Amino acid sequence: MSAGTYSPRPGAAPLGRMIAAQTALETKMLLRNGEQLLLTVVIPSLLLVLFSTVDIIDTGSGKAVDFLTPGVLALAVMSTAFTGQAIATGFERRYGVLKRLAVSPLPRWALMCAKTLSVLVTELLQIALLTVIALALGWSPQGNPVSVFLLLALGTAAFSGLGLLMAGTLRAEATLAAANLVFLLLLVGGGVIVPLDRFPPGVESVLALLPISALSDGLREVLQQGAALPWANLGLLTVWAVVGLGAAARFFRWE
Repeated sequence: MSAGTYSPRPGAAPLGRMIAAQTALETKMLLRNGEQLLLTVVIPSLLLVLFSTVDIIDTGSGKAVDFLTPGVLALAVMSTAFTGQAIATGFERRYGVLKRLAVSPLPRWALMCAKTLSVLVTELLQIALLTVIALALGWSPQGNPVSVFLLLALGTAAFSGLGLLMAGTLRAEATLAAANLVFLLLLVGGGVIVPLDRFPPGVESVLALLPISALSDGLREVLQQGAALPWANLGLLTVWAVVGLGAAARFFRWE
């Protein structure tokens, strides 16, 4: 072939490059969405500052910020992996975006992988910001970082599966309403701000089985009490992750 001439090479880009490009796109779309930023950044940050500086709720002995920070970290994971992802994916499904992506060279599993990676990138930004705020408020974290990572990873998997299940089975408007309602209910009853032992014993036992309760209590055991591995919470989050991701894979409808 003479110099200066080119031969077309039709075909899909390497899979890794496609996933990276889709991850970058998903992250940019999430960070540009005002409602998503409100859920993922503004609300957790305001809750942490407000309840750490104003004595509104009895969080027990010790500094309020030491109790609140693990719960707010759990709330940040839920807001991104569950609420934000459910709403965004639900409307992508309604407007036919997922149907068109499903017939592109990007495999469906790779699209889900890109969405999950986008969630993880956003969570890293959230956790970094909340950690800086908490340290400025006098937070004194303890425990093993590996345990914290395991809890956050399993919590992300559990909430991501539940969010995709909701987005893939309900109408977009129903997903919007249900995801926001669940966010508010779990904010109040998931041990994020209000300790679970403030509820009646029967109610407390039920609330303790929720994924947000398992994540917030597990993080609290490690970061506040210095526990090594909160096996009960890790086990409960694993069950939620398997059930949520399995149900999403089984019942998710692309259109």
